[in-house]
Amino acid sequence: MDKKITLQGILFDDKSSYLRGPALAPPLIRKAYHSDSANYFAENGMEILPEVWDDRGDFEIQEYFEIEKITSTNLAPEMPLISLGGDHSITYQLLKAHYKKYGAVDILHIDAHADLYDDFEGDKYSHACPFARIMEDGLANRLVQIGIRTLSKHQEEQAHKFGVEIIQMKDFDSNQLPRFKNPIYLSLDIDGLDPAFAPGVSHHEPGGLSTREVLHIIQNIDVPILGADIVEYNPTRDINNVTAMVSAKFLKEIAAKILEG
Repeated sequence: MDKKITLQGILFDDKSSYLRGPALAPPLIRKAYHSDSANYFAENGMEILPEVWDDRGDFEIQEYFEIEKITSTNLAPEMPLISLGGDHSITYQLLKAHYKKYGAVDILHIDAHADLYDDFEGDKYSHACPFARIMEDGLANRLVQIGIRTLSKHQEEQAHKFGVEIIQMKDFDSNQLPRFKNPIYLSLDIDGLDPAFAPGVSHHEPGGLSTREVLHIIQNIDVPILGADIVEYNPTRDINNVTAMVSAKFLKEIAAKILEG
């Protein structure tokens, strides 16, 4: 297989508002990806072998804004980048780096939370705020959010202000997925899943997506994926590594979709 995908881990959860732990996730997602309990095959029949990855390793972050610099260094020409987080605050810095390469992009965001607060507990860079920063900085042409089930009045106002398209979980229909015309960036917060499917997250929000529904969303993306992140897996809350395996499954399926295109 000639096409490769860059992989990086961002060991950062300083902007978490409730619990720490997502900084521990990247090496455990990697371990689950290599687990002898599974194999490297994605559901489209493609074998996502370790040779697929231009793996830059995991990065310990001392200061929030260095995430953009590290990501810019790891963004290779003609090679999509998947980032393993880390809390969701990293996505703002990741998108700043992608903007330098691609300009403004379309974003598909899967999450229980809209992450559109102007600031949260006095921090404009909280993991509850990245998409407010992304939209006000013009890093995205279009933002579509799926799975939201905690929409506050303030975030609803923010969504209206920025023209965000929100498919709340109560309205989700797997047969009516959003369609894109342009290549996208995919941001996947593991707490978009119902905690029954992914207990290893800081914020257990019942009534979410199933693993199969998220796979269906990924597998039905019909435009190129420029980059992606998998964030908010918190190993300190996991049960029998279930969420690690779910995260690794999504990693394989996102890679397969990238390589398929």
